[in-house]
Amino acid sequence: MMLTRCIHTFQLTQIERVRSMHPGKFSRDKNRPDCFLRMVENHSLTRAGCEKNVLHIEFEVLSSAIEYEVGDIVEVLPSQSPIAIDTFIQWCNLNPESFITVHPREMENHLPNANINDSKIPIKLKTFVELTMDVASASPRRYFFEVMSFFATAEHEKERLQYFASPEGRDDLYQYNQRERRTVLEVLEDFPSVQMPFEWLVQLVPPLKKRAYSISSSQLAHPNQLHLTVNVSPWTTPFKRKRTGLCSKWLAGLDPQQGVIIPAWFIKGSLPAPPPSFPLILIGPGTGCAPFRGFVEERAIQSRSGSTAPVLFFFGCWNEDNDFLYRDFWLSHSRNGGVLSEEKGGGFCVAFSRDQPQKVYVQHKMRENSQRIWNLLCEGASIYVAGSSTKMPSDVFSCFEEIVSKENGVPRESAVRWLRALERAGRYHVEAWS
Repeated sequence: MMLTRCIHTFQLTQIERVRSMHPGKFSRDKNRPDCFLRMVENHSLTRAGCEKNVLHIEFEVLSSAIEYEVGDIVEVLPSQSPIAIDTFIQWCNLNPESFITVHPREMENHLPNANINDSKIPIKLKTFVELTMDVASASPRRYFFEVMSFFATAEHEKERLQYFASPEGRDDLYQYNQRERRTVLEVLEDFPSVQMPFEWLVQLVPPLKKRAYSISSSQLAHPNQLHLTVNVSPWTTPFKRKRTGLCSKWLAGLDPQQGVIIPAWFIKGSLPAPPPSFPLILIGPGTGCAPFRGFVEERAIQSRSGSTAPVLFFFGCWNEDNDFLYRDFWLSHSRNGGVLSEEKGGGFCVAFSRDQPQKVYVQHKMRENSQRIWNLLCEGASIYVAGSSTKMPSDVFSCFEEIVSKENGVPRESAVRWLRALERAGRYHVEAWS
């Protein structure tokens, strides 16, 4: 046990030291992980063969000192493809086992997070690339193409790179780079005559960023665990190339039997943990349900030792048979006096958007329960909204406007002011992601 703790401490320190070396933005952030996670469960929540692939992943937290609240966020540092890392280092004509030192300019200013002595300790080149340089998922910025043009030896490549870096080529660069989500490695392979020094690449390759996920468990229910709800569904670029998120794809491919150790950081999100005495109105379509699984778990435990306020939850998905995430969990808590049951003053309402000719969304279910929503708001309920950042949050807000206007008998303008006051009072919370 003591040996394991020493190994983990060494790994934590190494990650902090390597990421502090990098000249990117995260060199100013907290680089030392809060803990390591070990995967213990990984299974699909969606039916095999459907368009979506959403996973339920459980981790064991390898630290007894870590605490989190429902609504918190965990940041995970993803592992990059070993093939991509090796290909990138070969392109640089460098030895992956060689040792390097990197001295960010910030060191000269003696920033609080900058350890001057650590920056002078050599680090293995391959480790530095793996932990700091996003070579296989992030798209480079325009300046990357401008610098590449100076190192291109083939004239046609130099001309194309100069065009991409010019104001006239801005639109074509956008089509080639951002819309296609071309990675650094793909761009370098498209311009084989470019031999950019590693010193330049360290500054220009996008830094490997941590990926944030809403925690979908309660520590009261799982004292030494943390659960995530991860969408790994791929998307297609305009040129029909399949793309999948770096971290979600990596997590999906992990086998709990492998015992992979994952560095993690805990941060506060936009959904503060509510006291058990607060009535709740939750809206979480799709993977937006993730934080609310933790909310319901926690309130179920709290209800065993005292009274708890009602919880009304609106969930939405495509099909009842394909992507009804955590179906048994929600239904079990909506029956027999559970925290989502009507007997307790709450409820569980689900909208299946594609199970009938006319689309049905959470807003439709909210309108059907207009009076119940208004009654809970009058009892001091807090509103929590989580999910896609496209149209959903604004559509839900508009639906609340309609409900407040109708049930309170006031104009929409007055309803908007009332909801804005609710926001200022800390009773309307939104967490949305793209």
